[in-house]
Amino acid sequence: MGDEDEIGGGPSGVSDEEDDPARRREIRSKYRDLINSVQQNREDMLNPANNKLIDVLEEANRLFASVKQAREAALDAQLLVLATDLGKEKASQLHAEGSAFDPSAFAEHLLSFMGLNRLEEEDDDQDGHLNGFLPQDAWQKLAKRSEVCFKTAPSFHYMLGSFLAEPPPPRQRVERQRKAPSKEAKRIMPTQLKKMEESQQEATEKEVERILACLQKYFADDPEEPISYYEFVIDPSSFSRTVENIFHTSFLIRDGLAKISLDKEGLPCIGPVEEGEIETGGAADRNQCVISISQASWKELIEAFDIKEALIPAPKTLSQES
Repeated sequence: MGDEDEIGGGPSGVSDEEDDPARRREIRSKYRDLINSVQQNREDMLNPANNKLIDVLEEANRLFASVKQAREAALDAQLLVLATDLGKEKASQLHAEGSAFDPSAFAEHLLSFMGLNRLEEEDDDQDGHLNGFLPQDAWQKLAKRSEVCFKTAPSFHYMLGSFLAEPPPPRQRVERQRKAPSKEAKRIMPTQLKKMEESQQEATEKEVERILACLQKYFADDPEEPISYYEFVIDPSSFSRTVENIFHTSFLIRDGLAKISLDKEGLPCIGPVEEGEIETGGAADRNQCVISISQASWKELIEAFDIKEALIPAPKTLSQES
């Protein structure tokens, strides 16, 4: 490992000479001098007789041999961009054989080379057609003459014939007739939904009757002692069972099978409505309210009322599964 560090100049692979701050600072200074020189002498370098741009590029090549870091490479790229723009602008000012390039004259030479016949052009203009403007092999003649100037790949030929550019004929779309649902299918869906609703309603009614039986049983044991509403509906071992008990108990209140009153401390108490007891005023004297409960308030009520077990036992199906 020690030999590798000496050869590579450290774990990073950069020698001490390449990472010398003084040497790098000197290279950057020379690059900045070249950039300033190009910017200040731009007009002189655009002169066709001036070859100072070549001297700048040669000096940049010598400096680039010592470039090892990104900062110096960025300055070299900046100088190259300036030199490229300057060279492009200088090339546009060049003239061939003392005259500027004339696109119109060049086009005339091309047409003459391709075999343009002015007499046929006049005849075609009289007929209103331009089919005889150029020979049929005019472009092939120009292509053969110009292909020697370029290195091109061999042309591609299809093994199974030429490619037809014509789009395929559109297929006629056949519309399929949708099958109308049969009468039996129409009958099955409402029947299934109806049976599902009936089963849910029947299960709710049975649960309400079971809770009413529990309430009547506790009230019969001690009619004088009020039953706390929270102690009756809260199940300390299951938050979901507590919500279900509140939901089913609300049906007892709605149907007039149970009533809620406040005790001396202002806490709600629940009790069954005895047979023959009729509330004065009927449903007009009833008050409705919305009860909301969260897991946090459920735990607080369990601690406040010191609830150890549920007064409403779980259904037999749930107890058997547990």
